Amino acid sequence: MRAPLLLALPALLLAATAQAQAQVQAPPPPPPPGSPVRPADPVLAELLRESLARRPELRQAEALVRAERERVPQAGALQDPTLSLGLQNDGFAGLQVGKMPTSFYQVMITQPLPWPGKLGLRAEVASEGVRLAEASLGRARLTAEADVRRAYLDLLLARDRLALQARLEALWTKAEGLSRIRYEAGEGAQSDILRAQLERSRLRQRRWTLQADERARLQALNRLRAHPLDEPLPTTASLRDMGLPAVPGVEAALADAERRSPELQLARLQAARAASQVALARRDRYPDLAVSAAIMPRGGLDPMWSAGVSVSLPIFSGSKQSRALAESEARAAASDGGVEAVLQLLRLRVQERQVLLGSLVESAGLYQDGLLIQSQATVDSTMSQFRVGRVAFASVLEAVGGVIADEEGFLQAVAAAWRVAIAADEVSLEAAAGGSGGMPTGSVPGAGAAGAASMSATGPAAPADGGGGAAAATSGNM
Repeated sequence: MRAPLLLALPALLLAATAQAQAQVQAPPPPPPPGSPVRPADPVLAELLRESLARRPELRQAEALVRAERERVPQAGALQDPTLSLGLQNDGFAGLQVGKMPTSFYQVMITQPLPWPGKLGLRAEVASEGVRLAEASLGRARLTAEADVRRAYLDLLLARDRLALQARLEALWTKAEGLSRIRYEAGEGAQSDILRAQLERSRLRQRRWTLQADERARLQALNRLRAHPLDEPLPTTASLRDMGLPAVPGVEAALADAERRSPELQLARLQAARAASQVALARRDRYPDLAVSAAIMPRGGLDPMWSAGVSVSLPIFSGSKQSRALAESEARAAASDGGVEAVLQLLRLRVQERQVLLGSLVESAGLYQDGLLIQSQATVDSTMSQFRVGRVAFASVLEAVGGVIADEEGFLQAVAAAWRVAIAADEVSLEAAAGGSGGMPTGSVPGAGAAGAASMSATGPAAPADGGGGAAAATSGNM
């Protein structure tokens, strides 16, 4: 009885790791340089369409653009004329209009006229406001799209981790069966069975956490597309299907960022608007005019009329117009400094993302070309040694756990690389290690997978980043 059981163990153990072996396949190669950052995913395309059509933030920004456009004709229009009605009468004994030549009714129209050039400059300043609002709308659209792509990425990662969890649960179920066979054959210890049962209970507990995370990711994505929060969203893609983003050259990335950055455009528009306001402040030092015309009916006598021109006297220019000019010049200098500050920060963020994206792509490539293959080879070697009784059964389970850990580390590296690519496509000014895409400081995907032999076959731990960056596949219970 013992001999057939022992002979069957290698075959059963191969079956126990079949699912792990099936998943250790080379992922798709990275797209060629210059290819779009966005993956061709119809589900993601529909999510983006829905979100851009329904996001209240975009409707708000669009309304502000319309409001700014309505200000342009207002700024270029003349002030409303003034209608004055009056009565001049001789004495208080009675109405003398028509009787006395100096008694009359008066109807006067007065039209203010700004100094030539002021209206054009005011309209130009208002037009700059329209361009500023349009740049803010561009930022809102980029952010809305990036929010959807990040949320979709987080949902795929959560579901891929649930799939890994299911594989690990299946492996532990088979492990319990193998431990029972060895125990019944007199070659194993009862503690192996108890340990397998304990780990299966821990995995069920872990599954609840992963399911809660997947539900939170789904709710976040549904919120971005204005759907009921718990509405199901079927997905067929996985992070492995996405491959890896291309790493463009630094010069090309800098040129693209400077061309598309809404913040840089806003800073430059603010500087241009400040320059227009300086020109307007200079022109405001000149006096404004007003023309008036009046007719004065006198009853039976011939009517009188009058016409006149009035000029404002800037006698307080030293404390008003000159100070306004100095203020505008100071604000223009501040705006010029703002352009340089944004440009420097933008260049820093681009190069930070370049370095980080390059390291993440290299890390994922190491998984693809080395770690995943080496982990599977370790499983095969450990199984061969187990056949001849040279290692304990726990060593085989630890090797299988290492494969799972490396696969999760690979998924985390791919997710982190795409987060950085999304931030680059968003032209974000957030730090690369922050929420806009990147890794938390000191967290390297798969850092714990290399020591998977010390994991006690429990598999990879949950990421600690909550979806904002790549978490390490550290040792611990899955």
